[in-house]
Amino acid sequence: MKIALIGYGKMGKTIAELAKIQHHEIILTIDADNKKDLQSDLFKSADVAIEFTQPNQAFDNIIACFEAGVPVVCGTTGWYDELPKLVAACNEKNGSLIYASNFSIGVNLFFVLNKILAKQMSQYPDYKVSMQETHHTAKLDAPSGTAITLAEDLIKSHIGYHGWTKGFSTDDKSFPIHSVREDPAPGKHEIFYTSEIDEIKISHEALNRNGFSLGALYAANWIKGNKGVHHFPDILSLQFS
Repeated sequence: MKIALIGYGKMGKTIAELAKIQHHEIILTIDADNKKDLQSDLFKSADVAIEFTQPNQAFDNIIACFEAGVPVVCGTTGWYDELPKLVAACNEKNGSLIYASNFSIGVNLFFVLNKILAKQMSQYPDYKVSMQETHHTAKLDAPSGTAITLAEDLIKSHIGYHGWTKGFSTDDKSFPIHSVREDPAPGKHEIFYTSEIDEIKISHEALNRNGFSLGALYAANWIKGNKGVHHFPDILSLQFS
């Protein structure tokens, strides 16, 4: 694949390293200094773009990909309130987008485990839910996009909860998400079910960024042959019942 990287921070550099190992070609890297290259012929020649930037940049970057006719994989979070506009723009431009709060295969397995456990634990109201996510200090959104996905999935599967709060919660129908920022920390997510007599905990911890990068490359290979807007978990053969 000929890949254009939009964003060349820690994730972008890791993706570039793994892409070369897999014999893909990075034809262009775009950051704040060369945003105009999103309109270049070189960018338009890419098989796919992989976007990891900031929440306030993702929408415009994805639109630029649609206009250039380049399929795009987006790993930026914090912009999902703009998703309906992007779906409309994608349909209008006959574009291709795949997005996710987390491209790690392990995390997506964790999403499935979270839903299964939440469904089971809803039968036992003595167990109260809390969550904690830990990331490096450069991560801007808190809670993380992954934590929000976990929380929303839990709420759909657990009849005892209708919402979540940042920090502490005084509502029995909402559970707290605690955010910790420390270095180094590629990413850790923990879900606790605590009663007066014991505690059940499930967690996922990234040991490095390779899992996210491998998933993004898998998504890039998939999206270059598919039109429309797709959510990464939907293309994986992961089942929840």
